Amino acid sequence: MKKIGIIICDRYKGCGGGKCFRALRERAGAFSVYQMEEQVEVVGFSSCGGCPGGNVEYVPEEMKKNGAQAIHLATGLVVGYPPCPRIRQFKEFIESAYQIPVVIGTHPIPLKYLEKHQKLNFWTQSGMDKLVPSLMNEDPGVMKEYN
Repeated sequence: MKKIGIIICDRYKGCGGGKCFRALRERAGAFSVYQMEEQVEVVGFSSCGGCPGGNVEYVPEEMKKNGAQAIHLATGLVVGYPPCPRIRQFKEFIESAYQIPVVIGTHPIPLKYLEKHQKLNFWTQSGMDKLVPSLMNEDPGVMKEYN
């Protein structure tokens, strides 16, 4: 069984996780790295703590103590507006400090968000679209289902 943690953007701290948990069940978006027959358990779900991401220093340790073998930084950090400017630093810090792999993304990018973001120069210039190939290569029909 694979055990994972999920860190979401604090702007969405009231999120019930519906898209993330659906994508995990469907092995869609960044959860496509797990085989359908592989059991995956979420052992932690928290926000980053708000800018500049104070929980990122402590929450991964708790997730690891609960058995997390990977931590996902939620899709909302990628396509929220504005996208999280610290997502790369979060990944580097968590992997370095806790020796646990970080996957950027959870559920597929909703097509309506992708279409809006692709028109924004700062999104493509920042390389956000290249940061999450598993999300960018998702079938547009699946992306539309996550609108």
